[in-house]
Amino acid sequence: MEPSSILTGICCARCARAADAERRRLERDLHDGAQQRLVALAVQLHLVGMQLEPGSEAGQLLAEAQQQLTASLAELRELAHGLHPSVLTSHGLGAALNSLAGRAPVPVEVIVDSDDRLPEPVELAAYFVVAESLTNVAKYAGASSAQVRVSCARRWLLVEIADDGVGGADPATGSGLCGLRERVAALGGDLDVSSPAGGGTVVRASIPCGPVRAAAAPQPLPVAA
Repeated sequence: MEPSSILTGICCARCARAADAERRRLERDLHDGAQQRLVALAVQLHLVGMQLEPGSEAGQLLAEAQQQLTASLAELRELAHGLHPSVLTSHGLGAALNSLAGRAPVPVEVIVDSDDRLPEPVELAAYFVVAESLTNVAKYAGASSAQVRVSCARRWLLVEIADDGVGGADPATGSGLCGLRERVAALGGDLDVSSPAGGGTVVRASIPCGPVRAAAAPQPLPVAA
């Protein structure tokens, strides 16, 4: 490999790590700041509602405000989760991917062949590849189902997302997949998209993962505040 290519790869990897650290900071700030204030406000509104007559005009207005607040909290949690998924850090790639699948609008089968932990940049890259792919399934594929398969082979992490949609996707026109290809390439990996018209779409990522570390004892899944 040319020295310039090695240097470029090192610089890209450093940029990816810096971006991930910033995502973690933003996620933490959102959770500890704005989200907690909104939760406290929801509690206060509930206490106010207990003082109002059932069916009163003020009670109805308060109920509408509570619904808007609940929706805002859900959007904020979704934003924080997209910045840096805390479940990935605490419970590993399999749990994080199952969480993504549970929020998808179509049935998604998740197959992960090991619970062993991988280097954090590798897990993050795999997570965001799956997240972006499932977002595209929901927006464009017209699919009735999808499958996510993750496996390790000879110190490479193989990630595949397949759907039974209309196909015809052009990865060159999507900024999301282009960004993911750069993230994967920064780790020395490769991302490929196969999407024949009428034949569904398959996204494959191969990421060098080095030695794995045994999964720690599972912690209780976090309860949404």
